[in-house]
Amino acid sequence: MTINCKGKLIDLSSPKVMGILNVTPDSFYDGGVYKNDSEILNQVENMLNEGATFIDVGAYSSRPNANHVSEDEELKRILPIVNSLLKSFPDILLSIDTFRSEVAKQCIEAGACMINDISAGKLDNNMLQTIANLQVPYIMMHMRGTPQTMQKQTSYDNLVKDILFYFSERIATAKTLGIIDIVIDPGFGFAKTLEQNYELLNKLELFKMIEKPLLAGISRKSMIYKKLGTSANEALNGTSVLNTVALQKGASILRVHDVNEAMECIKLVESLNV
Repeated sequence: MTINCKGKLIDLSSPKVMGILNVTPDSFYDGGVYKNDSEILNQVENMLNEGATFIDVGAYSSRPNANHVSEDEELKRILPIVNSLLKSFPDILLSIDTFRSEVAKQCIEAGACMINDISAGKLDNNMLQTIANLQVPYIMMHMRGTPQTMQKQTSYDNLVKDILFYFSERIATAKTLGIIDIVIDPGFGFAKTLEQNYELLNKLELFKMIEKPLLAGISRKSMIYKKLGTSANEALNGTSVLNTVALQKGASILRVHDVNEAMECIKLVESLNV
């Protein structure tokens, strides 16, 4: 299984790590932590040195009940970061975490290589056509509603079956437009209760039937720290445990705050398959 990033084929048969870079003031774990360009560059350099294949940059917090941010504000936050990262790390593979087609377009034109859309095109009717025009890899996530309303939309007839149907419809639509490289993300924490997140992880191997690379975004989420009665700051060990489970069930990409620990999970799990 491969995806084409700026002419470079990335082989996902061996799992890869995507490092998270939130340039928002209100993300649940690292919001507002970077005070200037120097701190951002240092963090990205560390993640690349630790083994991250991709860096996922987001300027719109998608945590439950996050404040809505205008398109202009999102662009104002993210474009200077994209330009700065590409200037400092010319070979970097930047993923852009956005559900807006104009943000996607401008960031790809600036040199990013992939779009990570929490809505799979459902929050911007122009997104799928934009991706088709740009011919870049597209991560489509399962979510209902918006970040502001999603936690009120957790009623399913059959959780996994409903999400599989969602992806089959979204992928079919994307394919008709000519989108080639698609990665699926079941959306842990998005329109799902604590119990549903664990049901989803427990049955994650069922998503192999879609025959697309699978991204797992579990890092430091409330499904870990609420279960343990701790906090996001104390959720690294739990993240490693659940990342290990995700890898054993077929995850191709781990989207994480802590790259080194995720790389260790991959190395150890791959040792079991020798």
